[in-house]
Amino acid sequence: MSPFFIKAIQLLLSLSILIVLHELGHFIPAKLFKTRVEKFYLFFDIKFSIFKKKIGETVYGIGWLPLGGYVKIAGMIDESMDKEQMAGPPQPWEFRSKPAWQRLIIMLGGVTVNFLLAILIYIGIAYTYGDKYIEANSLKDGFQVTNVEIGDKLGIKTGDNIVAVDGEAVKEFSKLPLEIINGNTLTIVRDGKTFDQQIPVDFIAKLLENEDKTSFLVPRAPFIIHKVPKDSHNKEIDLKKGDEIIAVNNQKVSYLDQVETIVEQNKGRSVVFTVKGLDQIEKTVTANINEDGKIGVIRNFDPQELEKRGLLSIKTINYSFLESIPAGINKGVSTLSSYVKQMKKIFNPKTGAYKGVGGFGAIGGLFPDTWNWGAFWSTTAFISIILAFMNILPIPALDGGHVMFLLYEIVTGRKPGDKFMEYAQLTGFIILVSLLLFANGNDIYKAIFG
Repeated sequence: MSPFFIKAIQLLLSLSILIVLHELGHFIPAKLFKTRVEKFYLFFDIKFSIFKKKIGETVYGIGWLPLGGYVKIAGMIDESMDKEQMAGPPQPWEFRSKPAWQRLIIMLGGVTVNFLLAILIYIGIAYTYGDKYIEANSLKDGFQVTNVEIGDKLGIKTGDNIVAVDGEAVKEFSKLPLEIINGNTLTIVRDGKTFDQQIPVDFIAKLLENEDKTSFLVPRAPFIIHKVPKDSHNKEIDLKKGDEIIAVNNQKVSYLDQVETIVEQNKGRSVVFTVKGLDQIEKTVTANINEDGKIGVIRNFDPQELEKRGLLSIKTINYSFLESIPAGINKGVSTLSSYVKQMKKIFNPKTGAYKGVGGFGAIGGLFPDTWNWGAFWSTTAFISIILAFMNILPIPALDGGHVMFLLYEIVTGRKPGDKFMEYAQLTGFIILVSLLLFANGNDIYKAIFG
């Protein structure tokens, strides 16, 4: 099966789980407060349904348009815009007849379920898989900047080490790019000296110009051969798995970036590599560098091998069931905090972060090309956090919009009029459609123009 369909299946399954549970978050308190729920739908059923069945007073169904889902609660102005029902006198089983605190609980149910679900998933992941990561402060000779333009924009260079962002120590090296995206100030160690440096406000815009948007930093590592492909222009040279390049044209090198610099200067020429094998025996081989500056070999980047060489440290944590609970809670809270920081960047036009906003294509791209349950559940938890945050925004037509009006009612003792709520719902719907078109339009633009 193609990677596209694997991603699509994962996206559909993930959204189906999250939508059903989100709507259950509204459905259950509504039923507890004896409020009639007329419809419970996965996806939207404009004009027709794929499946529907009435059980008691509720019609359960699956729509054909996979853009979300909904519960239709009697006596509530929602996306159905059912004016006829609202024109009649309030009934005891209707949403509008219930006390404001009950209506507030009903409206908060969806986002509450989404956040709690994310935490439960993170607890399960911690217990099942534990944690394993490269400690950011353990890099012996810093990192390699793999994209010079991005490095120059940030003011960092190969050999540096970033020990903190906004004064907070960075624990996991893999999270460093995201911390930089969310941050404002870097604490850098260079040649034994520590200093702070501001992150340019338009750094994200620069990052979005590059195809590989996050992997601009890797641990500094030697050039170790993994294999020479059969179709390589250097397929005849005597290089074996585990061989390390220690000199190029008699110039000693310790790291990949040093090899790359010399190779770049010798495009279209031959160079002499001095390599050291796993048996510690040294030999020289002559290799041709093509016009693109490629050697034609696959190098080995194995963090465990680098740890053996004393170049970095890998932290491995296994959690008991009880230990996994606070670990999962911390993961959920930190993920939400990180996402809020990203949203602040998006709403600041100077950052250019809005250019990276994506729709279903971008969300689908979060999933791996091959099926992996750990990655699936981790991504599902992250999307659940996104849904919780987005739904609580104070935009009419979202849960947060209803919550905003309910809080106004509780504080002032005055309930917004039905006509006002209709106009607010319509305005919110227009805002949501505009955001949806913008996000998915961004996906289409990037797919066509890169």
